[in-house]
Amino acid sequence: MTALEPSPGAATEGNDPARRQIPPAAVARMTLYLRALNSLLAEGVERVSSEALAEASGVSSSTLRKDLSYAGSYGTRGVGYEVQYLSRHVAAALGLTHDWKVAIVGAGNLGKALARYGGFESRGFDVVAIFDADPMVIGNEVGWLRVSDSAELERVLERTHTNMVVLALPATVAQEVCDRVIAAGIRSILSFAPVLLQVPPHVNLRKVDMATELQILAYHAQRAQTPGQAVEPEPGLRPR
Repeated sequence: MTALEPSPGAATEGNDPARRQIPPAAVARMTLYLRALNSLLAEGVERVSSEALAEASGVSSSTLRKDLSYAGSYGTRGVGYEVQYLSRHVAAALGLTHDWKVAIVGAGNLGKALARYGGFESRGFDVVAIFDADPMVIGNEVGWLRVSDSAELERVLERTHTNMVVLALPATVAQEVCDRVIAAGIRSILSFAPVLLQVPPHVNLRKVDMATELQILAYHAQRAQTPGQAVEPEPGLRPR
């Protein structure tokens, strides 16, 4: 078997990386592998061992090999992985070979920072619209985008073929806007709103709560400062 050759039957639905069910923890780690692989590509590296890729990603070699098997990718002992081929395989498993068009609702400081972030496009995400309800903000330019009136949310989402939405909104309006976004046909939502949103089962909602993350960091920092109490690493990750 050559490096990264899929196992027999890989073309079937059960083994198709783009359609195979991957555990959520493995999906999170695959984003680390893809970032490391893209860095290697930028450096002109053609092959990488599982040990080197695992070290660059902050995981164990055994965890990396198991995760990559979900993507239908297998290295060859003594040869390792072909970086470009593996990068394509992991990107396909993560769904990054599709055309993802993203709209941001909320043109405050966070929304504007997200709209200006150049890393989205290089990772396969095209930010196509940004919305706000404030008359003083509507029409302003943010990067190459012009802020649209949130009253036109549904029409603009349809016109731009948006299939992902980022909510950078206050808690008081987040659920209402979330409901409108779902009614408009959006099934993938990333929320920065400091509130627990209710969505139907067919909608994928990811929540980013920076205050909660800081509280978790404070907990670990406190433990690190207490003699005899070691800080436990996140599952699947090891200290670097």
